[in-house]
Amino acid sequence: MARYFKYKSADDLVQDAARLGSELSVQDNLAPLFEPTTVAGRRVGNRLLIQPMEGCDGTLDGAPAELTYRRYLRFGAGGAKVIWGEATAITPEARANTRQLWIAPQTAAALGRMLDGARQAHRDAGYETDDLLIGLQLTHSGRYSVPRPWLATHDPLLAPLTFDKTTGKPIDGTYPLLSDDDLQRIEDQYVAAARLAHQIGCDFVDLKQCHRYLLSELLAARNRPGRYGGSFENRTRLILNVVQRIRQEVPGLIIASRFNAYDGVPHRGVGQGDDFVGRPVPHQLPLECAWGTDLHEPAREQLDEPIALARALVAAGVSFLNVTLGNPYSNPHFVRPAEFPPVDGYHAPEHPLLGVLRHFRIAAAIQQAVPGTPVAGSGYSWLQDFAPQAAAANVAGGRITFAGFGRATLSHPDFARSLAETGQFNRKLVCRTFSYCTGLMRAKDHPLGQYPTGCPPFDKEAYGDLWKEVEQKRKPAPPR
Repeated sequence: MARYFKYKSADDLVQDAARLGSELSVQDNLAPLFEPTTVAGRRVGNRLLIQPMEGCDGTLDGAPAELTYRRYLRFGAGGAKVIWGEATAITPEARANTRQLWIAPQTAAALGRMLDGARQAHRDAGYETDDLLIGLQLTHSGRYSVPRPWLATHDPLLAPLTFDKTTGKPIDGTYPLLSDDDLQRIEDQYVAAARLAHQIGCDFVDLKQCHRYLLSELLAARNRPGRYGGSFENRTRLILNVVQRIRQEVPGLIIASRFNAYDGVPHRGVGQGDDFVGRPVPHQLPLECAWGTDLHEPAREQLDEPIALARALVAAGVSFLNVTLGNPYSNPHFVRPAEFPPVDGYHAPEHPLLGVLRHFRIAAAIQQAVPGTPVAGSGYSWLQDFAPQAAAANVAGGRITFAGFGRATLSHPDFARSLAETGQFNRKLVCRTFSYCTGLMRAKDHPLGQYPTGCPPFDKEAYGDLWKEVEQKRKPAPPR
């Protein structure tokens, strides 16, 4: 399979974008990334944001463990002024893996120590903390909960790709849906989780509406009956209720939301070896369940509803938005354009630069729709050494307020400090999108049911031996 990233300069990227029929803006002046701004009246010291990078390394009862603390200490010391904390389940059945964090009375103190540790590491590194924002991403994993799914709707394209781990079988159209009463109880659980988050010192909570977890799936639930499906009003009912209640019942807590603005359709790999390429699964048009997607031409985004959602969220009390795309389980090339797929993944059916530009284009449309609300954009990691130039141009052009860095922070947690001091990333730590982190995340053959995830190539101290162990388990057994 041909490699795509062969650029020697940011201008090479610009020229390749033009060759692909698109436009990419870059600039060498990185000053816009270090201009302060405000979120809900709070001063924030720069425009660099650490995306919610889940480590899958908590304890079985949902508390942070050694690697979790280590990751947040490194993030705190790194200089970015927004640490968007990772997916933290609101109930045990809402967890997406056995080691996902869970906010509950018995884990609250440990989560608070994790946040306090990040702030102290920020101070110890010479930074002020008055202009630092740290939050947690509150989640219900819904379709991707373990050990069994909790469905908001029957999606005919995702059903054969969704497994009930208690039986090991894919679900079908007879699988029970969460009832309207169930969703009302989940609303209460979100509010209770937000209250706990405020008590342990979160500056903000993110109500996670992305990647086809529960709140994201509801947005696409056109075929769901009852009060939470069908119309746009019904499909956004739960999230808007939760926002309004948190605003009323947990005053002083900033409310944020990372949401999908484009779902696309699921893909599956076709072919062999380097020709194992992702292709859309068979589907009928118009699509039955998709969000932000042209139902008649699903390769195209249709942003009327995502824009309406962004405006409704802001009107209800959300002060911070973070835009993402796709589904990491069924079309990961939309979520995280990569040079190399994980071991269980397919090669992208498009040039990764097109995936980056899709992120930029859609985030800019959301920011334009809510000009008074800060929006964080995604999709920067594949640009590697040249991501700062693109981020600076997007901020300077008003296309986003914050540049969100995800995988890149696992290999280079002090990327913000490096940019401030040298004007570039440390080339020895730049994420090359090898997808080792995803490979670790997908590895389940572990005594705790889940391997921790990190960056084996550039953080060998913590993850090198873990990767070797996973690789050894993947080797076929020798013939007898």
